[in-house]
Amino acid sequence: MTRVNIVVEGQTEETFVKDVLAPALGYQGVYLKPRLLGTSGHRGGNVNYARVERDVTALLKQDRQAYCTTLIDLYGLGSGFPESVPISIGIPSRPEPGRASQIEQAVKNDIISTLGDNWRADIRFIPYIQQYEFEGLLFSSPVALAQGISQPQLAKQFRDIREEFNTPEDINDSPHTAPSKRILQIHRPYQKLLHGVLAAKAMGLATIRRECPRFNAWISRLEALGTGGA
Repeated sequence: MTRVNIVVEGQTEETFVKDVLAPALGYQGVYLKPRLLGTSGHRGGNVNYARVERDVTALLKQDRQAYCTTLIDLYGLGSGFPESVPISIGIPSRPEPGRASQIEQAVKNDIISTLGDNWRADIRFIPYIQQYEFEGLLFSSPVALAQGISQPQLAKQFRDIREEFNTPEDINDSPHTAPSKRILQIHRPYQKLLHGVLAAKAMGLATIRRECPRFNAWISRLEALGTGGA
């Protein structure tokens, strides 16, 4: 079985990996282990590059046989990321298409440069940045999203938002209308850790993959590790 450490930015992503991704990829011979960003007592939040680099390089060094990937949001990305411009709360911004991929490649180049040739980071490190944030995935099924927050009557409002965009991954106009902000505007009691994971489980990984091509490409790459092809 192929081992893959996933550096995640928060408890929601950690639970999403454990409850949704890990069971599915386990059937493909890929063992996923979420690693909450940061050190003991300072885990999660504040996704700046210094913290991500430290965790990724440490994991690649600790186990030379394991792969490492990330699951962090483009929205609200912190400082220091190579070739990135942080999205500041309160300042309207709409990153251009392809920005997440550009940052991923820059991060990979930096990690390879930092570790050198001995650690096979060029093969074992697979960076992934969610465009634009975890909640975007939840719009893969407006009905399941409404069920996840125990408000089935809100499905139409979520569907109306979804239909404005080509894919759920495109939902983001500004810090005021990012996917999580849109959910909160419709349902203020929304709690990411509780409702977000429930909604993701309700719609299932297959639905998310079908609706979110960029996310699907990442999962496909991880699946391929189980058959020996990265």
